[in-house]
Amino acid sequence: MTHPNRIVVKVGTNVLTAGTDKVHRPTIVSLVQQIAAVRNHGVEIVLVSSGAIAVGRERLHFPARRRDIPLKQMLAAVGQSRLMHLYEQIFELYGITVAQTLLTRGDLADRHRYLNARNTLLACLMHNVLPIVNENDVVAVSEIRVGDNDNLSALVANLVDADLLLILTDIDGLYTADPRRDPSATRIAVVPHITEQIYAIAGGSNTRGTGGMLTKIQAADLATRSGADVVIASGAERDVITRVVAGESLGTRFPAQATKVESRKRWILAETVRHSRVVADEGAVRALIEGGKSLLPAGIVAVEGDFARGQTVRIYAIDGREIARGITQYASADLRRICGLRSAQIAETLGFDYGPEVVHRDDMVLL
Repeated sequence: MTHPNRIVVKVGTNVLTAGTDKVHRPTIVSLVQQIAAVRNHGVEIVLVSSGAIAVGRERLHFPARRRDIPLKQMLAAVGQSRLMHLYEQIFELYGITVAQTLLTRGDLADRHRYLNARNTLLACLMHNVLPIVNENDVVAVSEIRVGDNDNLSALVANLVDADLLLILTDIDGLYTADPRRDPSATRIAVVPHITEQIYAIAGGSNTRGTGGMLTKIQAADLATRSGADVVIASGAERDVITRVVAGESLGTRFPAQATKVESRKRWILAETVRHSRVVADEGAVRALIEGGKSLLPAGIVAVEGDFARGQTVRIYAIDGREIARGITQYASADLRRICGLRSAQIAETLGFDYGPEVVHRDDMVLL
């Protein structure tokens, strides 16, 4: 891994609480010290921080683990400003100005809002301001259930062209099995490619945070395809940020799977529907790869998963290879009705027509 110039550091709730029910101030001080040291060596940093709900829970003395969404959103509303105030006070000791940025997946799904968020974050970095990003839990109903700050950190890495995404959690990397249940489990130092087998061993969640290892693998998948290296490591490890940036082998490393891709293609990758699968026949695959053509309904043999028009879907060959991702012009339900048909038959089958292509070549990224 080459020395990164721009990194995204994601800190999970279990790191900030140090395994307790309250935010652990010494841990935050240590993280800030490390970030300050790395910045002093010319590395630009964006911090994605969980913990707002935990801070709100601490302030309002809610010891019980209640899961109803309105309560969580109320706790996030209370905790977000207090968490930012805490960060601001500690970073100020090191002469670092911080900027709060609240995002949701919806902010990044819309092309114009994506560019606005990108411009804001890049302007912060240009003026030596440290952006602190959190999911906007007060309004993000679906995301709050799945701990999407992991995926959000990958979207932010994608957004700012980061060289490295460092995900700090309460476990020191990806293991062959859950080490808390299987004493024979061993840590995987490097994952060259994220396969279905890697997804299969990354299951479960934790108690205080809402994201488990699965969301971290999803984040690594997106970030590596966008051209960033990813490291999942323990936030309790001494000087973990400075050591990883210096190139020391800690946690589990996922090397970048691509060079930096252009802005529009990064945006296409950012909105991939995880369980989507559009299977193309041999002729269509050859047309996509060798001819640079669009994907037409005639070349589609199967459609799996649920997705809406305008979302990014995964395109597979019959042999199971994922060959591309692209923005679909048709929702999954409609696509199932027109797959295998000629483009001229779309309107008579559906009663409407969004164009002859299912995925246009300009809205597609070959993998």
